[in-house]
Amino acid sequence: MSVTKSQSEYLIAPQQGGSGLTRVVRGIDHLGAEQSLEVVEERPLTIFLNAQEIVTAMTIGDYPHYLALGFLRNQGMLLADDTVTDIAYDEDLETVVIRTARTTNYEEKLRKKTRTSGCAVGTVFGDMMETLQGIELASSTLHTSWLYTLSAKINRTPSLYLSAGAIHGTVLCHQDRPLVYMEDVGRHNAVDKIAGWMLSESVKADDKILYTTGRLTSEMVIKTASMGIPVLASRSGFTAWGVELAQQVGLTLIGRLRGKRFICLSGTERLIWDADPEQVQEEPQAAKRKGGRS
Repeated sequence: MSVTKSQSEYLIAPQQGGSGLTRVVRGIDHLGAEQSLEVVEERPLTIFLNAQEIVTAMTIGDYPHYLALGFLRNQGMLLADDTVTDIAYDEDLETVVIRTARTTNYEEKLRKKTRTSGCAVGTVFGDMMETLQGIELASSTLHTSWLYTLSAKINRTPSLYLSAGAIHGTVLCHQDRPLVYMEDVGRHNAVDKIAGWMLSESVKADDKILYTTGRLTSEMVIKTASMGIPVLASRSGFTAWGVELAQQVGLTLIGRLRGKRFICLSGTERLIWDADPEQVQEEPQAAKRKGGRS
């Protein structure tokens, strides 16, 4: 598969059709004409921490080790000083086992289960608000020119989001450069893959931006803040609780980022206005999610 110029900028670029993550199905449209449509695959992945089964996630199946690491990290089940001794993925059994030097037992935590509002409904364990206690996010600045550049680059990058829909993308960025682009049927999975990659590569978070194609919900804010990332941006909208939590922890929250437009509902003190919106091009029609794909 050839790599486009936009993809070559990424440390991890999004995958496309033909990668085993989609398949072609046939049907009939509203005019009675036969149509072939590329659709995203969806499969279960059961995550174990040592000998304990933690959760079964519905996922597209790529980067299972990053997904497992990131999920456990964002749930507070992997601690900052934990040593991961082994990661074992069994494709046939659809399981991934994370083993640590520390003996773990999260039976009590697993009893406190919250279903989240995301697509491919996610699950968080324990008291969600506990995750935000003691978080102090870096006061790093955010140039509006970076937002415009990132939006243009990301929305022009070939991806499953553009080719097949029914999927969310999450991109880890530094200033105006997108670094790692992960996709999944649930935005929570895509974020967890980013968290897992950062953990594996010992990447610092205080100067990063997290971009998502999905809604800015409470879960997205909690995950971003717990990862130590000070800025969360999306082409989509907000929930009231997401905004409230962002304001509580000092997270800069940018939504409805499309073309020359955006709105910031939290953390405006980080913004540096160094771009003239009138000089920014509107996003191309091809970059917009088509009806029926969300």
